[in-house]
Amino acid sequence: MFLNREDNNGTNKDNFFERFEADIVSGKKTITIRDKSENNFVKNTIVSVATFETGREFCQIRIKDVQAIERYQLNDFHAQQENMTLKKLNQVIDEIYPGVKSLYVISYERL
Repeated sequence: MFLNREDNNGTNKDNFFERFEADIVSGKKTITIRDKSENNFVKNTIVSVATFETGREFCQIRIKDVQAIERYQLNDFHAQQENMTLKKLNQVIDEIYPGVKSLYVISYERL
């Protein structure tokens, strides 16, 4: 998962937890799931991606789509796009967004 921010030059820059870096770089992780506070993505925007922990940039992505979803609608397909099981996906969401029911699926491609 990542947090969206803009740097001083107006460049879109976002952070993912380091544990997701290898999956993003390899193309195995093609979506991220966010809550309302982190849903400020625009289709076709190019985003520089860095680690949450250190701010080290490691790639760029292009936002393909943003879709609202309710937590109960998450399924194995979403988990596959996150490169994890549905059980693990639900655990990660519980860890990052405890109690949140309305989410957004942001699909992207690594450039």
